[in-house]
Amino acid sequence: MILEPLVPVDGALPGPVLTEVATLYATNHAFFELSGDFPDPARITVEQVAASLADELAHEGAEVLLARSAGRLVGLAATLAHNPNPSPGDPASEDPDPWIGLLLIDSTAHREGYGRTVAALVEDRFRAAGRTGLRLAVLEANTKALAFWQAQGYTPLRHTKDRELGRPCTVLRKALST
Repeated sequence: MILEPLVPVDGALPGPVLTEVATLYATNHAFFELSGDFPDPARITVEQVAASLADELAHEGAEVLLARSAGRLVGLAATLAHNPNPSPGDPASEDPDPWIGLLLIDSTAHREGYGRTVAALVEDRFRAAGRTGLRLAVLEANTKALAFWQAQGYTPLRHTKDRELGRPCTVLRKALST
């Protein structure tokens, strides 16, 4: 499996890649029903995905990594070089760790090990960059994701609300040993 950064060309995302990513998003309508990120999770459009990816990439230090296996797009990971929602003066929100903002695997390939592999590759990238930990926030209603991340060695740090819609989340962290 390889991870490749999604890079805009002349300020726009390449059409064929965007279509692939939109198809990936569309396979995960159950997640998007839970998250509320799209108005109609059963009908996610290329335009909505383009806007979502542009929002992700607008953050300083953000990267969207496409995961391919045998040439097929099987997932993506959106990462941030630092805390996406720091609260000045709140020690709980001031951390030196990068964050995973989203890990999305084609739902037709769930339970085939792609999620574990992509998570490990993202960890390896940050480890190689000298980072010592990695954090993420999971919607508390997403019990499958909480179980997945804990099985990967992430431990809960605190409960908070997400920055977009104020939904209850659990912040988790994993130490990245060298």
